[in-house]
Order: sequence, then C-alpha cells, then structure tokens
Amino acid sequence: MRLERVGRRHGLRGAWILREVDLDLPAGTLVRVVGTNGTGKSTLLRLVAGVDAPTAGRVTGRPPRTAYVPERFPAALPFTAIDYLVHLGRIQGLGTGAARAGAGEWLERFGAGEHARTAMAELSKGTSQKVAVAQAFLADPSLLVLDEAWTGLDTGARTELDAAVRTRRAAGGTVVFVDHDPRRLEGEPSAVYEVREGRVREATGLDGLASGPVGPAAGPVGPASGLVGPASGPVRAGAGPRARVRITVSGGPRTLPLPERLPGHPAVAPGPDGDGTTVLTVDAGHSDALLSALLAASWHIHHLGSEGVRV
Repeated sequence: MRLERVGRRHGLRGAWILREVDLDLPAGTLVRVVGTNGTGKSTLLRLVAGVDAPTAGRVTGRPPRTAYVPERFPAALPFTAIDYLVHLGRIQGLGTGAARAGAGEWLERFGAGEHARTAMAELSKGTSQKVAVAQAFLADPSLLVLDEAWTGLDTGARTELDAAVRTRRAAGGTVVFVDHDPRRLEGEPSAVYEVREGRVREATGLDGLASGPVGPAAGPVGPASGLVGPASGPVRAGAGPRARVRITVSGGPRTLPLPERLPGHPAVAPGPDGDGTTVLTVDAGHSDALLSALLAASWHIHHLGSEGVRV
C-alpha cells in the first residue's frame, strides 16, 4: 500500500492538516505513528484506513479487508454487543455462523464475553472499547489501523491486544497504530513515523530505527531538531506554545492520588457536574509524557481535547 503526495484539508479554503505525504506500507509491517496531540496523527490514520479521502494525492494498494479502531468509538448503537459484531462480520464478507462464532471468541479473548447480550448503549466505556477492538479482528484484516485502541482497556485486554497485533503481523498483515504509551510494542515496529507541522517523516531515536526523510519537505531529524525518543522524553511536534491539551481522567481522588511531579506541571480541576473525573490541562509538548505517567499509575483516560489546534 502506498500514499503518494497525499494532503488533507477541511473545506476548499481550510488550513492543510497534512501535506505532501509519501508513505510506503508493505505487507507484514508494524508501523507506529507519533507526534504531539493535534498535529494530525488521527487524520493520517483515517486516510490510511480509507475513512477519509485525500484532498490531494492518491492512496493505492489498500487491501480489500481493512479494519479500523477509531480514537472515539460510537457506543450508543441499536445493537447488543454480539449482534453488532455479527452485523460487521457480515459486512466484511463472513457468513452469519462464522461471524457469530468469531464474535463470541473475540469477546471472550478481550474479557467481555459476559456482556455479549448487553445493549451497546448500556456498556461501560471500557467494555465498549473491547467491542471496538473485537470488531477489528473478526475477518482477519490485511490492514489493521488502531488509533489509541489500548486506551480504556484493562491490563488483561491490553496484553491480549498486543498478542493479537503480533499474530496479525505474523500472518502477513500490515498494522499501523498510535498509542500514548511509549512502551507499547517497544522495539517491534518496522518503522516509526512522526507527524509534525503537517508533514510526515521517519523518526530517529525511536526503537533503534534508522532515519530517512518521508515526503519532499521532510527536513533533518535528530538532536539538533529537538526530537527525542521515549528513553529520554516525549517526541515534540511543532504545535507551538499556544497548543494545549485537556485530559479527562479518573482513578479517583478518593481511591488513588494523582502521581507526584507530573510532566508539564498540568493545571488540575475537578470534572464537570461532579462526575468524579479530573481534568488536567497541559502544554501539548508535554501531553504524551503526562499520559504515559497517568497510565503507569493506573488512571483511566476518558477524553482528550486540544486547544489552539485543529485536527
């Protein structure tokens, strides 16, 4: 699969989110996408998955069986969990029996089997996310695109998702993913690409990979550019000093204290309407490190929002 000089903008006069993206995604590769929140990572993944069409350039060679887990999953759907999965399995070309068997198997694997007959609108956010990742594996996709698919999953489900990604890759599938935990599948990606200021380039200092520009406007990447790998800090994209990120979490002030010395010294406020959540606001350049610290301390991430940027 290949992206050739791909660009994406909103409307005829909107600002370009991505420009001049040249990207090769061979079969059997595991590709990580990194960058500060609000720089266009999700836009890139939607283009890869075929959810969005490019405004410029073209995408060729996309496999017919492509699965996508979005950053935000629409859980309030008029199905039970298993009926939703069977419906998607049928859309992907499976027979009803095969779709139902696969749906049951994947729900069990991700620890949601007991909720198979529960209405989607009644599922917790964590269980909804398990259904979201289960649908992605039903039909053995040749291209798997995961946008923060691990967020909201418990430890067992995250481990199972890691294993499922490895299996899909071993079977010759291409996997493209974004995740806020820099340790996710550490050392395994075939390539790591950074989204920065609307451009995509191969990153250096991440998982020991060699560098190389991607796209005609890609410049040097390395210590002089201020980009660093997960061993020494988060990758910083050029969102600018006005870009801020709001992170809504729970883990509960009543049960767990916030970790000390959080990256970026975020502003902390209670969630809306006394719902028990906590809202942290931080400069975008520190958001990945902050998310990693919160996840490591077993806090649950409910929502991410950006200020001063448009994705």
